[in-house]
Amino acid sequence: MAKYFGTDGFRGKANVALTADHAYKIGRFVGWYFKRKNPAEKCKVVIGKDTRLSSYMFEHALTAGLTASGVDVYLMHVTTTASISYITNNGDFCCGIMITASHNGYTDNGIKILNCHGEKIDDAFVEMLENYIDGNLVVDGIVLHNLPFATEERIGKVVDFVDGRMQYLNFLFSIANLQLDGMRIGIDTANGASWQIAQKHFERLGAKLFVLGASPNGTNVNKGVGSTHIERLQHFVRENNLQVGFAFDGDADRCLCVDENGKVVDGDLILYLCAKDMAQRGKLAKNTVVTTVMSNIGLYKALEKIGINYCKTAVGDRFVYEEMRSNGFQLGGEQSGHVIFGELENTGDGLVTATKVLQIMVKQNAPLSKLVKDVKIFPQTLVNVAVHNKQKVVESEKLQQIVQKQNELLDGNGRVLVRASGTEEVVRIMVEAETIELCHQVTKIVQSAIE
Repeated sequence: MAKYFGTDGFRGKANVALTADHAYKIGRFVGWYFKRKNPAEKCKVVIGKDTRLSSYMFEHALTAGLTASGVDVYLMHVTTTASISYITNNGDFCCGIMITASHNGYTDNGIKILNCHGEKIDDAFVEMLENYIDGNLVVDGIVLHNLPFATEERIGKVVDFVDGRMQYLNFLFSIANLQLDGMRIGIDTANGASWQIAQKHFERLGAKLFVLGASPNGTNVNKGVGSTHIERLQHFVRENNLQVGFAFDGDADRCLCVDENGKVVDGDLILYLCAKDMAQRGKLAKNTVVTTVMSNIGLYKALEKIGINYCKTAVGDRFVYEEMRSNGFQLGGEQSGHVIFGELENTGDGLVTATKVLQIMVKQNAPLSKLVKDVKIFPQTLVNVAVHNKQKVVESEKLQQIVQKQNELLDGNGRVLVRASGTEEVVRIMVEAETIELCHQVTKIVQSAIE
């Protein structure tokens, strides 16, 4: 099991769990690793960041490490994770790096490393990198405490690559193929990475835009706004009589929607909407949607009713993408709003998700509420319990017996799922049942057992 890198990169409290020294070492290793593979060529790495105060510090530390190892660094500055993935995949870059803690508060930050295809880097790379951070990197039988520095003309340069953001915006516009003709749309960019890009994209499509969470100051990312605080957008949509609203998280790889009545349309409903549309157009590969174990029972019942298959993975868009890539599926995602359109990108992209939803609304000439009305979502509770050793807790035989008993009592009309968070020292409890009262009752039993 990785020591520093979880399912979504190296993440933790800035300058506590993840320090500037870590970032410098990561830059040194990434540069050395790719130069070692192609010593005669000048390798290029593209870097993006979100709006956190510490993102600038990590950007400079990574850049110093990379250029010291002989790599040219292209800085896209404040931009989305998906834009880094897209540019890495469509340019001649060795890899891409995104500095973000996604939906976490500003005191946290993280470093995501993407391969040349814009995919999350493989486990073998992570293992070598972590060994280097700890001073235990062994290559050809030799422990490499210090990696060689580039000298003279081999030292890397830094390029201001704001054009990368325009390339990504042009990609978004090219796939949209629609004019919104003054459609009243609300967006909440979480004071995060999409605060400029999202506005430019939707205005370019002709929307009459109403905006929340677009005043980043370094300490307010996700603070009372964005997909983790969807209630703000719900009120905003109702208050301004909007036709639809979209909320993104700190790095905009997630998107949650709000319909014209102010009701949340989450990742499960988005998956249903897009799967149905793709199936009708003959574009849903193998007639299958990839979900995670967190998806609502109501989604599965609705998919079964219209003859669409599904499979389940562990929680994390990385696992969704791996399942899609391994089996040739083209649509997958999470309830949290990570949705991956495999024919377009190799990662979740909140702006692509919002664009796809708008395409369907315009084509069907129907409000969002009508398009998802056939999905009857089961009541669900989600509780996070802080613990000292999340793995030990979830593997507890006593806890597993309690969970099994509750699942047996629900008898197929609900379920209990307990799992360790991939990014925090917490255990997550998810309960579905026919009534919210029963959800709370079961949750209390499981939470008491954990505590």
